[in-house]
Amino acid sequence: MATSALFEKLALHAPHLSGKQLIPAFIYGTAWKKEATTELVYQAICNGFEAIDTAAQPKHYREDLVAAGVSRAIKDGKIKRSNLYLQTKYTSVAGQDPGNMPYDPSSPVVDQVNASVISSLQNFNFANVVKEGDKAEPYIDTLVLHSPMQTLNETLEVWQTLEQYVPNEIRNLGLSNCNLFTLMDLYERSTIKPSVVQNRFYPNTKYDIGVRQFCKEKNIIYQSFWTLSANPTLVWSNEAGALANQLDISPQSALYCLVLGLGNTTVLNGTKKIQHMQEDWAAVQKAKAYAESHPAQWEKTMADFRKLIGQPKP
Repeated sequence: MATSALFEKLALHAPHLSGKQLIPAFIYGTAWKKEATTELVYQAICNGFEAIDTAAQPKHYREDLVAAGVSRAIKDGKIKRSNLYLQTKYTSVAGQDPGNMPYDPSSPVVDQVNASVISSLQNFNFANVVKEGDKAEPYIDTLVLHSPMQTLNETLEVWQTLEQYVPNEIRNLGLSNCNLFTLMDLYERSTIKPSVVQNRFYPNTKYDIGVRQFCKEKNIIYQSFWTLSANPTLVWSNEAGALANQLDISPQSALYCLVLGLGNTTVLNGTKKIQHMQEDWAAVQKAKAYAESHPAQWEKTMADFRKLIGQPKP
């Protein structure tokens, strides 16, 4: 990848859509924010985030409060709905709180999926706050299957149910918490191909080298999560430290930049601190400028990082 293209917004490969959709470097992650979700989403939008990730899973997310934060930001003129990438998930019964889920767990899986999507669309109805000329109808930019189902046939049943909403109520589909073989099977058998894969970026999966390569080959955007929490060794590595010193940024921001530098990748960033929101975005701009002005040094930096995570040379 040319250094000039690094850290730019990534275009979703969606041949079923007439226009082009873009995802920025960072997606604001809203898991475990609880009652603080509304304020944090609002502050994230006010401080550079144009993409939000949530889920119809009250056990770990407050999708309704994400919507409240987005609604406030739209009403205050901080962002237009059409300029915001809003991503949510369908979570199976196994991942839900038995006493609080967006569907009847005793109903057939197809009905569960439909009920979950409808509940998300109801949350994402911003018709009362969007300005004239903006998109008023509720829609979801990407609906992610939170985890594959217990069998491939069940996964396909859920996926095919979601496909019926594309491209109107749902623009794109994605898959999370998956291995390479499940991803390959789903890609081969689906009509609407996954546009994104959201996985943990950590040592247990060898940093998803195989999954990320498949994503690159098939024009699927890889979304890295647990990037800091699962990787203290990477945060405090010589590689991240050297970049942090070079750019005068934190080691945490440096690791984000290194992961983004792998290409075809966005990062879920769930910081609760406004200062870190600002610093992380500033770090991306510094890394972009450095990569463009010092391409040889940047390539050396990335070669060292790829070696650190065991990734073969491109």
